[in-house]
Amino acid sequence: MEILACPIDKHYPLELYVFEEKEEVIEGMIICPKCLRWYPIKDEIPEMLPDELRDEKEELSFLRKWHDKVPQRILLEGRPFNLSKG
Repeated sequence: MEILACPIDKHYPLELYVFEEKEEVIEGMIICPKCLRWYPIKDEIPEMLPDELRDEKEELSFLRKWHDKVPQRILLEGRPFNLSKG
C-alpha cells in the first residue's frame, strides 16, 4: 500500500478496506479518496484497471456481495460504478 497511487489521478495515499483476510488480504477494496474510484481486491490480487477495461456487471456484483463492508460514499458515489441507480 505504501507505494500505490491511483492510476487515474495519481493521488497518494490510498485507503485499504479489508473484507476477508488470512495471511494476506483475500478480498477487499482500495479507494482513492480524491476521485472516489475504487479497485477490488479479489483472490489476493488488486485489480487496478482503467475504467474502460473494467467489467460493470462483475464490479457491481462485487459491490453487492460486500455492501455491508463498503463505505457508504463508495456505494452511492464510487467511480466508475456504484449502487445508486438501483
